[in-house]
Amino acid sequence: MSSIKLATFAGGCFWCMVKPFDKYDGILKVVVGYTGGNIINPTYEQVCNMDTGHYEAVEITYDEDIIDYIELVEAFFGSIDPTDEGGQFNDRGDSYKTAVFYHDDNQKRIVEEYIKQLENSGVYDKDIATKLIKAEFFYPAEEYHQDYYKKNPLRYKLYYKGSGRECYIKKHLEKNEEEKENLKQRLTDIQYAVTQENATEPPFRNEYNDNYEEGIYVDIVTGKPLFSSKDKFDSGCGWPAFSKPINNGYVKEIEDYSHGIIRTEVRSKNSNSHLGHVFNDGPKELGGLRYCINSSSLKFIPKNKMEEEGYGKWLDKI
Repeated sequence: MSSIKLATFAGGCFWCMVKPFDKYDGILKVVVGYTGGNIINPTYEQVCNMDTGHYEAVEITYDEDIIDYIELVEAFFGSIDPTDEGGQFNDRGDSYKTAVFYHDDNQKRIVEEYIKQLENSGVYDKDIATKLIKAEFFYPAEEYHQDYYKKNPLRYKLYYKGSGRECYIKKHLEKNEEEKENLKQRLTDIQYAVTQENATEPPFRNEYNDNYEEGIYVDIVTGKPLFSSKDKFDSGCGWPAFSKPINNGYVKEIEDYSHGIIRTEVRSKNSNSHLGHVFNDGPKELGGLRYCINSSSLKFIPKNKMEEEGYGKWLDKI
C-alpha cells in the first residue's frame, strides 16, 4: 500500500497557504488551485467573480511514513482564523472561506476530533467556521500563482502583512496570562526564561552540552521531537550543537536584530518557544550549519525509553 497521500486545505488567499507546509520533511509537492465548485477548469478571474462556487485551496502530496496527517492539520489551523465565516482577514467572499477537504474516512475523523478539541480548548471566542467537505476535483491554478511567495518575495511579504494575516497569526501565537502561569508552574526558572523570554543559559554549565547518549531531544513545553543525537556534535561553543532539526517543519527561523547584531533565531514551531540560534559555521561534511540550542529548551529521551514514552516512530532517526 502506497504511503503517498493527498491533503487539501482552503485557507483564504492561496498565496499564503504554501509556505506553512513547504518546510516540512515528507512534503513532496504543494499546488495551489480551485476546488469545491460547479464548473470544470475555472480561471482565477471566474473564481474571483464568485460565480463558480470554488474555494482557493492547496493540494499537498505527502509521504505519511515521514509526516502524519494531523501535523498538516495543525499547520493549517495555525495559519488561518478558523472562526471567520465570510473569508479570511481582508479577503472577503466565498472563495476565501476556509475548509478541509478530506480524502478518506480517516482524514475526516482526524479533523472532526481536532476541531472538537479546538472548540473545547477555549482558545477562540467564537465557534469554528471551517467546513469539512469530501474532496472531489481539484484544478491547479495558473502558473504565475504557483510558489508565489518564492517568485515574488517582496510583494508576498507586503500582502501577507497588509491583509491582516500576519498580525492575527502573531497575536494568536502569544500565550495568554493563564497559559503563562501554567508554564511557570511546570518549568524551572531558567527553562521559562529561555523558552518564553528569549534568555540564554550559561555556556558549558547546562544539562546537555556534554551529553552524547543515543536518543532524541524534544520540546520541553510540548514534547514535540526537535533534534536527534545522531546530528549532535561538539562545537566547543558551550551549548548543545546540532547539524539539523529532526524535521525542518518542526522549527521556524526568524531574523534576530537584538544586541546590535544580525542572527537567525530558532523557535519551536509547535510551541513558539525560543530554542537558540542557527549559524553557518558548522562542519561542512554535516551540511555546514550549527544549530546552537539551549539545554533548557529541551528534554532528552534516551533511546531505551523512546518506545515506552511514545517516541518509537523516531527510532530510525537515531
